[in-house]
Formats: sequence, structure tokens, C-alpha cells
Amino acid sequence: MDDTAPVRQTLQKLKAGDTVCLVSPASTPEKTSVEACKGFLESLGLQVVVGRHALDKYGYLAGRDEDRLADINEAIRSPEIRAIIATRGGKGAYRIADQLDFASLRDDPKLLIGFSEITILHLAIWRQCAIPGVHGAAWLPDPANPASSQSFQNVLFGSEATVVHSNESEPTSALTTTGQSRGTLLGGNLDMIATAAGWTLPSLEGAIVLIEDVEKGLGHIDRNLTRLVKSGCLNGIRGIAVGQFTGFTPSKGVTVVDVLRDRLAPLGVPILGGLPIGHGRNPVAIPVGTEAFLDADKRILTVSDV
Repeated sequence: MDDTAPVRQTLQKLKAGDTVCLVSPASTPEKTSVEACKGFLESLGLQVVVGRHALDKYGYLAGRDEDRLADINEAIRSPEIRAIIATRGGKGAYRIADQLDFASLRDDPKLLIGFSEITILHLAIWRQCAIPGVHGAAWLPDPANPASSQSFQNVLFGSEATVVHSNESEPTSALTTTGQSRGTLLGGNLDMIATAAGWTLPSLEGAIVLIEDVEKGLGHIDRNLTRLVKSGCLNGIRGIAVGQFTGFTPSKGVTVVDVLRDRLAPLGVPILGGLPIGHGRNPVAIPVGTEAFLDADKRILTVSDV
């Protein structure tokens, strides 16, 4: 990172006619899902290009590291492309997170859109460039449950702050405490936050930390949180926004909510759980790297575009 701290940017909004690029920084998506996503984005008035290696396969990766990286960096360097959209998460984005063309991205800021594994790219970009992104995906419209696709459109094209209400049906809602806090919203997938610690995790001091995760053992969650606490990575945070922890099986009477409470409560900051953000039902898209206001008393998270 340069000695001079990067200038903090506002969330880059899109407009009809803008060009976006679909890339696969981690695992290989289904061809049909890429085609469907392309069609959806085009229906929003966007021009869509697909990275040359977006459908490559190399074991659990979407092709070789150098090819996945090349697709992202080509999109970063192209003046026509205004947003880079990950086709999926999976595994492997951590292998290339520190090799993005950050200098070109600072010269021409653009959106990165994705979640899960893509969290580590959001963190690397914030550390090097202070450019906000979108934690979410190009969710296809669902007439029965339009919240996901509508939130995606609102974040990309809208002018109002993103407001997310805690959902009592989400198990993590039981973690909600009291109090209010304000700070930059950073984070996303807990596994990727812990993976980034020590090499591409930005300072979280003064931040509201967003966490979510999916289908891991309780010990894995315990280890990741303990690592972040013991290493000091969570020192100075102002609040914790807890999204969906999906597919976790209780172990000997202990639940994932128990593990989260045990590790998070001693931090002594307001906690807002039950947020529909992550891998569960009807997740919503939300900016990361912008100012947020967490109100645990009213059970609302409000995130601005700056």
C-alpha cells in the first residue's frame, strides 16, 4: 500500500447504458446461471460483457489463478466498464486478492459486486483504494419474494440510503443488544474476514463490522472469531451487524448463536442480529465501505452511499 492513504470514495452508481463485466474470481458458475444473470442485467438497461475465463474449470476453481486474475484486471483497466460483478463465490478469490491492479482502480474507481468468497476482494480493495462495493449479487427477480432483486436495483441505481430491518425469524436476531453506533460498514463473510487477517484485512477501527456465514462447523466459527479477537483485529470497532448464519447444526446442545454470543458479547459494542444478509432466504444487497448507522434499539441498520 502507498504511504499516502487512499482518498475515500463514494459508492459508484450505475445508469442505463453503462457496461458491466461478469467475472468468476473463485469457483465456476453454471453456464445457464451466467446467461440468466446477463439477461437480467440487460433488462435493467445495462450493457454486459462476460470475462473470457468466466466459465473455465480447474478443479474447484474457475480456471487458473492467472486467468481469473486477468479477467478482473482487464475489467479494472477498461474505461468502458463501470462495474465488475462476480458470477458466484465458492473458493479461490483469496488466492488473488492482493494482486488486483489497485493503481488503475484508484485512477478509475468502479463497483465490485459480490458476496461470500468475494468479501476478501472487497476488503483488499478497501484497504488499498477506499472504494466501496456492494455485498450482494445480481439476484434474479422472484415474483413471490422480490426483496432480493429489488434491493440489488435500489443499491445500484437508487439515490436513497439502504435500510435493513432485523427479522425476528432469523436465528441471529437473538444476539441483538441495545444501543446505537455509527461507522464505516466493513466485512461480509466471516470466513473471508478471518482469512484476510494479517495480510489484506484493512483496519477495522471505527467500523461497524458485518458478518455472515454458511455451512461450517461451530468450531470453525469459534476459531475464526477467536483469531480476530486475539490478534486485535476487532479492537476499536463500534458495532457488529450480524446477518444470516445458514446451515449450522447444533453440537451437544450448543448452537451457532451460542458461539457467536460467547465471542462477540465481551467486545462491549452494540450488536444487531437478524439481518437478512448472506446465504439464507431472501438476502438483500447492501453497500460496504460507506457510512452506516446501527440502531439496536429500533433493530434497524441504515447504510448511506458515502
